[in-house]
Amino acid sequence: MDLGSAVSAAQEGDDAAFRVLYRAVQPQLLQYVRTLVGPAEAEDVASEAWLQIARDLPGFRGDGDAVRGWAARIARNRALDHLRARSRRPVTGAGVDVLLHMPSRTDTAGEALDAVATDRALAAIATLPREQAEAVLLRVVMGLDAGSAAQVLGRRAGSVRMATHRGLRRLAELLDEEGRPAGVTFSAAKTL
Repeated sequence: MDLGSAVSAAQEGDDAAFRVLYRAVQPQLLQYVRTLVGPAEAEDVASEAWLQIARDLPGFRGDGDAVRGWAARIARNRALDHLRARSRRPVTGAGVDVLLHMPSRTDTAGEALDAVATDRALAAIATLPREQAEAVLLRVVMGLDAGSAAQVLGRRAGSVRMATHRGLRRLAELLDEEGRPAGVTFSAAKTL
């Protein structure tokens, strides 16, 4: 089932179609949110976004490509709400003793190996100015076109293209500083 058909069927209440929609959008959405709020709170914020997506999906008007931008806009709003709320209340963490008694539900070593490259890339993106970081995340990670990313950010498509270009160029410079392996290329032209 393609994404456009899944959106239409999910709007009619088809649970299987909603699963297709979720599986197609969630990985990139979670990476986007992780960069905005940090890895510790990203799943909670993404869950809040999916609650709103599920609630508002029947009223959504658009195709499979538009749903990614719509979901990103919702996730961004939930992330910004979360950051505002977090700034108003102090954060207290549990001690290490609590964590020692929690069993692992997954293959931690395998996940760590799979996530190293992604974490490095997201960490590098997080060092960019916010405008550039969000543009790169929406265009490259979420796969949105310039117009859809512009709608999410409330900016013009041209400024999103420029922010993406500048962000990708800065990431390339960072990779060069870290000693990128020979033969690895990095081009902003494909994204723009």
